[in-house]
Amino acid sequence: MIKHNIIGNAMQMLVTELSPGDEVYGEAGKFLWKTSNVDMDTRFGSQKHEGKSFLDKAIGTAIDMGKRTLAGESVAFVHFTPLGGDGKASFAQMIPGEILAMELDGSREMFVQSDGLLAAESTIDFDVALTKRLGAGAFGGQGFILERFSDKGTLFVGSCGNFLELNPADYGGTLHVDTGCLVAFEDSIDYNIEFIGGLDQKGLKNIMFGGEGIFFAKLTGNGKVWIQSMNVYSLSKTLFKYSGQRSAEDRTDLGGLLSNF
Repeated sequence: MIKHNIIGNAMQMLVTELSPGDEVYGEAGKFLWKTSNVDMDTRFGSQKHEGKSFLDKAIGTAIDMGKRTLAGESVAFVHFTPLGGDGKASFAQMIPGEILAMELDGSREMFVQSDGLLAAESTIDFDVALTKRLGAGAFGGQGFILERFSDKGTLFVGSCGNFLELNPADYGGTLHVDTGCLVAFEDSIDYNIEFIGGLDQKGLKNIMFGGEGIFFAKLTGNGKVWIQSMNVYSLSKTLFKYSGQRSAEDRTDLGGLLSNF
């Protein structure tokens, strides 16, 4: 278990406290700051290839890079290790949201949306998983590839907006979630997609005017599900919509008036 602090509210950052023997890895581009005694090492392959022949190691590294690309991550992970005592390494997201720390005990696997990883203890194994059903991959908002984390250690995942933890078993066994708001779920959960409505008047109105697309993410089973309060695709569309509009300050002060000429 990695000691850590999660700081802030709307735009949180993670500070990991590393003791000798600890190591964390994170996606390139999400590192924020570190103490000077923490070594920073960019790696293309994982430690599981150490000790193998050069050819096997090269093939394994190429496969790891391919998996990361498929999952929407950078081709390399950056590893942080303290030297000569305790040290700190900090990470932050590129979107407004919260950070969630998950402790894996080796008894379960965790599935996370593409680009959901912030950082992880080096004992956590990163892999990718295909969605079990063609429809879930084509229309579920997560694509065909999910990030899969296993083994023991601390995993840090980021959201867009706030986190909400749910269990389908508490709500009759099934939940419908906006396809862009699903962040992570345990391996005891079955993930699929479901059509929002039929081809009757009500269903067509839901599709055409409901603003939620055509499909729900359908989550079934007994286990933890984490969703985010903000759909990052909807956020990007909203920002784009207002990016060309001028603010009230622009329209009321002298500078705003002069900018028209």
